[in-house]
Amino acid sequence: MSINSAMLAGVSGLISNSSALAAISDNIANVNTVAYKRNQVNFANVVTSQAVKGRYSAGGVQAVTRQFVSQQGLIQSATSPTDLGISGDGFFIVANKGAGLTSADQRVFTRSGSFSVDADGFLVNDAKLYLQGWPVQSDGTFNTNPSDLAMMDSINVKNLGAAVSATKNVIVNANLNKTQTISSGEAAYIPNGSTMADWANISPRPATATQPDFTFEMNVIDSVGATHKVAVALLKDGDPAAPPNQWHAEIYAVPKSDIQGSTNGLISSGMVRFTADGQLDIANTTLFGVAGTAPQLNLGASGGAGTPRWADSLGIEASAVKLDWSKVTQYASQSTLNSSNSDGANVGNVVGVEVSEDGVVSAIFDNSEVRQIAKIGIATFANADGLAAVSGNAYQATIPSGEFVIKQAGVGGAGQIAAGTLEASTVDLSAEFTGLITTQKAYSASSKIITTADQMLEELINIKR
Repeated sequence: MSINSAMLAGVSGLISNSSALAAISDNIANVNTVAYKRNQVNFANVVTSQAVKGRYSAGGVQAVTRQFVSQQGLIQSATSPTDLGISGDGFFIVANKGAGLTSADQRVFTRSGSFSVDADGFLVNDAKLYLQGWPVQSDGTFNTNPSDLAMMDSINVKNLGAAVSATKNVIVNANLNKTQTISSGEAAYIPNGSTMADWANISPRPATATQPDFTFEMNVIDSVGATHKVAVALLKDGDPAAPPNQWHAEIYAVPKSDIQGSTNGLISSGMVRFTADGQLDIANTTLFGVAGTAPQLNLGASGGAGTPRWADSLGIEASAVKLDWSKVTQYASQSTLNSSNSDGANVGNVVGVEVSEDGVVSAIFDNSEVRQIAKIGIATFANADGLAAVSGNAYQATIPSGEFVIKQAGVGGAGQIAAGTLEASTVDLSAEFTGLITTQKAYSASSKIITTADQMLEELINIKR
């Protein structure tokens, strides 16, 4: 009966507009939810077959929900360096727990990048979902498998221990006075077996020993983060028969007890020669070994057989320190050390986290060291709008969405990661309020269909009276 179908059509209108109201309500409620993607209810008519020619039966309407998951939200500045926005396609991969994650545990996908470090050191977002990434390998690379989620793990920035970096390079900027007055008894090697490093045992005879004309120190950090001082003593060669622009030199530890396997902490000794224009003449310098040897300090490990070596009591690894003396000159001005810069770092603790645009997560230590921890993968889908929403502003893969592909940020169509930003909700309040009004009117109109059909049925019943 047409009146009955009209009433059912009105009911379908109420149901469909109720769904539209629910979607609008969700959108408005999540207007400030990070990376929330708006939903929209569209309407499709339902057509019934007409049983009797000349009569019309109403089919009504059905609600069809559409997700706009692929719609990019506005990238806005945030206050925390662990707030992460994705500029472009893709999703962060997250899990519902941090420690003990296995391949059986579910991973979901989100663009909500409001991550912070929890009490256990894991990066979690506001929904308590743990950020996943490829852990750094021992060789400093990442095993970026594009399809195996089990290769990823929850990113932890605290289970790193202390950071130590031994010195490997020292850059010296100094000048030796070309017009240095020649000291009497300039011999650097003293007949009684002493060296310039052992002033306490130097013979008082001025003809056989003298203090150096210039001394400077360099800092060397060992394998456990302790700093040691290494001194360089230089004495201008006054022998008329010797080549010009030549200095006697010794490198020794301060204190000398830091070194074993040599006399009085001596590390190396020899001659340092300069060219006529005041530049270091490495080809004829023997301080570091055979003439022409590149400047380098070599110290054996504690307890080893190397000579010289670090003292056994220190219990540290061997050191090989390259010395950049390209800025050591001999000009006619006062001998001076302008700078002595060593790399390496003492023991440090984590004080911060940084994330690069290609997704590399690094820990920052209070000794200025930066250590890579993991690399964030970006999951992309052939049809992101086909994903199924789950609680926590996250999504699951479905047949319509297609399988995920894990990519490196900024590669192969995956978006770049912007640290210190967050993606805003895609909800437009003005559009939602407009939809709220039209939905209310449509709901009222559908209810009017029901009341009108009811009145017509009432009239039909009254015919019998």
